[in-house]
Amino acid sequence: RWIKFEEKVEDGGERWSAPHVPALHLHSLFQLKICLQKGFMLLDLDASSFKEIIDKLLSGQPEEAELEPEVRERLAALLLRQPRHQPTKSLLQLLAEVGLSPCRGRQGARPWLLHPKCSSTASFSFQLRNRFKKKVPQGAEAAHIAVGEVEFLEKPFTAFIRLKLGVTLGSLAEVTLPSRFLFILLGPRAKVKAYHEVGRAMATLLTDELFQRIAQQAEHREDIITGMEAFLDELTVLPPGKWDHSARIPPPSCMPSLQRRTAVYPPDQQSHGNGDMAAAGDRASLGHPRSTEELERTGRLFGGLLQDIRRKAPWYCSDFSDALHPQCLSAVLYIYLATVTNAITFGVMLGDATANMQGVLESFLGTAFAGSVFCLFSGQPLTILSSTGPVLVFERFLFSFSQHYSLDYLEFRLWIGLWVAFFGVVLVATEASHLVRYFTRFTEEGFCALISLIFIYDSLKKMLSLADAFPINLQYRLDNVTSYSCVCNLLVRGWDRPKVSACDPSLLPALSLQPPAAPAGMSRTQCLVQGGHLVGTSCQYVPDVTLISFLLFGGTFLSCSMLKHFKSSRYFPAGVRKLVGDFAMILAILGSCAVDAALGLETPKLLVPSKLKPTNPARGWIIFPFGANPWWFCMVSALPAVLVSILIFMDQQITAVILNRREYKLQKGSGFHLDLLCVSLLMVVTSATGLPWYVSATVISLAHMESLKKESTTSAPGEHPEFLGIREQRLTGLAVFVLTGLSVFMAPVLKHIPMPVLYGVFLHMGVAALNSIQLTDRVRLLLMPAKHQPDLAYLRHVPLRWVHLFTVIQLLCLALLWVLKSTMAAIIFPVMV
Repeated sequence: RWIKFEEKVEDGGERWSAPHVPALHLHSLFQLKICLQKGFMLLDLDASSFKEIIDKLLSGQPEEAELEPEVRERLAALLLRQPRHQPTKSLLQLLAEVGLSPCRGRQGARPWLLHPKCSSTASFSFQLRNRFKKKVPQGAEAAHIAVGEVEFLEKPFTAFIRLKLGVTLGSLAEVTLPSRFLFILLGPRAKVKAYHEVGRAMATLLTDELFQRIAQQAEHREDIITGMEAFLDELTVLPPGKWDHSARIPPPSCMPSLQRRTAVYPPDQQSHGNGDMAAAGDRASLGHPRSTEELERTGRLFGGLLQDIRRKAPWYCSDFSDALHPQCLSAVLYIYLATVTNAITFGVMLGDATANMQGVLESFLGTAFAGSVFCLFSGQPLTILSSTGPVLVFERFLFSFSQHYSLDYLEFRLWIGLWVAFFGVVLVATEASHLVRYFTRFTEEGFCALISLIFIYDSLKKMLSLADAFPINLQYRLDNVTSYSCVCNLLVRGWDRPKVSACDPSLLPALSLQPPAAPAGMSRTQCLVQGGHLVGTSCQYVPDVTLISFLLFGGTFLSCSMLKHFKSSRYFPAGVRKLVGDFAMILAILGSCAVDAALGLETPKLLVPSKLKPTNPARGWIIFPFGANPWWFCMVSALPAVLVSILIFMDQQITAVILNRREYKLQKGSGFHLDLLCVSLLMVVTSATGLPWYVSATVISLAHMESLKKESTTSAPGEHPEFLGIREQRLTGLAVFVLTGLSVFMAPVLKHIPMPVLYGVFLHMGVAALNSIQLTDRVRLLLMPAKHQPDLAYLRHVPLRWVHLFTVIQLLCLALLWVLKSTMAAIIFPVMV
């Protein structure tokens, strides 16, 4: 049988083989061409049953080829016999059904084949119970090929039939499908292998999309022959001495498109070495990833914004209905934990940089508010907003400047934010976003690689810092275990000597094998509260916390990666693999949390604020524009606002370019102008309330899109699931930010999540984003000998030395950006990109 690829019944008739690319004998194709030229052909036959088809076929023979009545009757009886099918069932079903049906043979070799004398009711029952139909693509039709040898024919009988309309021909097919094409080749004995090979050639021809199109539109026999000649023109011959005929060629991971095959090439480009006939198609795939229509200037104020609104408005209702899928639940939980971790990280750093004028609580509330508004009204709601490194550097610089000149930091920041919002609206009005079309792959990959490396570096840095908070006792020696102790030196008023109380032995199970001198010990907390201090060689020792933290960190990263790729593995049914792949991140996080809970060690946990009050009591929730600073500062603030506007514009638009690439197959369009307007207007609110400024977060947004990828649910055997695009909607992002705002009330639950687990998720996000860009592949090429390099499209058309030169220049620029972001000049790094 064929569904795009060939499957054979293995020896013994107990299973279908793995799908493979059919390897045909060249002679069988020539024989098939002769059969189509000289055989009987009926095009647009009007029939509603297989019996009617056979009757019209045998009664419509020309006089010179008319069969004798006896031969015609025997031929009709043979063709109308009840077919036998190879079932597609699990082993348990086969074992359970052996011997239960009276229509099954008693031989052990093939108990499932339908007996010729059984009624057609058994065949229909078999069709309804056949699981193979799940693999058939929607809208498919069946083609039937009957070949064989009979003793009552003296010469071959060949017929090619195309029905006028697709008709279900009873139990002729393995599954209930409409049929349109039939091919019959019967002949005298001693040539069964040749007949079989001609039948395989016909089946391969009918599974070819280009021949299908020609055969469906053909009006004469010559049209069918022309279609076969077009097939032969594309034929590739394998020399017999260079490969094993019994070997089965596995299906390719990527199939050539029908448009590429039907493209007309100039005569001088028809035949060149190294696959240059595909050059035009390959180069087209390397073109600019964005549609120019969305970035064309209208020449009117806010013209681009109005186009974005008109483009997105018809999809607004579906942006919520399209989220009703289990995959979206997994995406919400995954991105929520990443967003919470990111908010805590930036909240702590902002608190350190601004003396808690902005802290963790402000980061939570700002993320929830800005993100929710953006998801409701933006042009690309799959974008996740977050504080970024350049903004953090600017906040630190602005606070230091304010402290040095005795200025009110929040008031100064308010006026800068208002000016940034004004400049952003001006950029939207003048359609400045059309400059995005000049962003090249070089720019996109450099920016994405830098942000990905920052995620990887920060996650590793956070883990290494655990060795300072929970130091490892490198001087521990098992032979000296009796000398390790920790006691509380508690000074009591009126005494000249200290009162010593042994530490609780339960705190040091690995170091203290003997009970303390005092039976009633005092805990570390009680000792410090009462003004004492700890004395001993084991007081600073924390057993196993650093080790288990690194195990949780690495285990979470590996689990995320392995479970994400489980979807393409060979184990378990496709539905189970898809479910595990969709919920990979959540399963990895839950598994790591379960391991941490089972061990019971005091690993660092996720701590979120539990009270709705400003981190710094000296500030309020509303920032007044006048009163603390001189009045003319409202005008001076425009100067730093220009720098921040450039920073916000570049950071936002580069991320938007990456998210709206053509390879993501987005159907609802982008909204560069609308996104920039939303970010600009949000600057007004966040500045007036003293909340952090927000812009698109590249890595988390890419992770959000990755978690919402759609793939075809039905695929032919051997065919890889087709990437259909992204589940475009607003509900997942909105739910993420609403949950982020509610995290203040979920502190008792979130405190059980270890921070090393979330750092492992961060590491996975950074690595996944880094692997999604072409730069990573080209860096690998630097380390590969030429003979081991993969067959990439650009390697066919670009000399390898130029590819390496391009990669080295990108790496040098990336190193320069890394050095730049590590200094105070980091606020201008988006401009340098």
